[in-house]
Amino acid sequence: MFQNLPLPLIVALLFVAGCSDLENVGKAPALTPIQGTDEHYAMTTASLPQSVERHTPTDIASLWNSGRQSLLGDRRAVNRGDILTVVIEIDDKAEISNSTARNRKGTEKAGLPNLLGIPQRINDKLPTGATMADAFGSNSASTFSGDGSVRRKEKLALRIAATVVSVLPNGVLSIQGSQEVRVNYEVRELLITGYVRPEDISRQNQITYDKIASARISYGGRGQISSAQQPRYGQQIADILLPF
Repeated sequence: MFQNLPLPLIVALLFVAGCSDLENVGKAPALTPIQGTDEHYAMTTASLPQSVERHTPTDIASLWNSGRQSLLGDRRAVNRGDILTVVIEIDDKAEISNSTARNRKGTEKAGLPNLLGIPQRINDKLPTGATMADAFGSNSASTFSGDGSVRRKEKLALRIAATVVSVLPNGVLSIQGSQEVRVNYEVRELLITGYVRPEDISRQNQITYDKIASARISYGGRGQISSAQQPRYGQQIADILLPF
């Protein structure tokens, strides 16, 4: 596919494609900075003003008042910038099996044995054995058989701290969380976003993934091992462009 391009241009394209990888030779993959993210913005900006609770001196000294700093106070995430724990425990299994069979057979026959004596006149001029009594005949048969099956099994157990980045007008919380762990030259990444209802958050300030609406969970990594498992740029381009 590069046969019509001049050699210097081909070399330049290959050099530009590999520059990003050459810069990381001998270096551990960099972690994503948190500055400028929605989480950082939610934590560094003030939330909407809350109503001021009036406490008597007795309430302030008591361990049983309903304040967030109280021993029995409700410390669940409710405001922008608050943090909650997301528990991801996926253990799904699905098996689907389909089978289809179809068989059809047809026979057709047509002729002109009598039509004002015309077939008889034509038969006299036809070769021996030929007749208009069976002018047309056909047989057809078709058979179709199909089988399909799908088997999937996924198991994942993770925990991640997420931040409330905004409170929607209906009271639903928009959350976003990210986590990166670097071991030697490989980075493990975990990202999650979605919407949760404040009443679904437990007293331990935790919520399970199946109660998160529009949940987007990404678990992967980057580094030398992940790069080695990916096909090279040239192979990816060839797979897209080549028709065979």
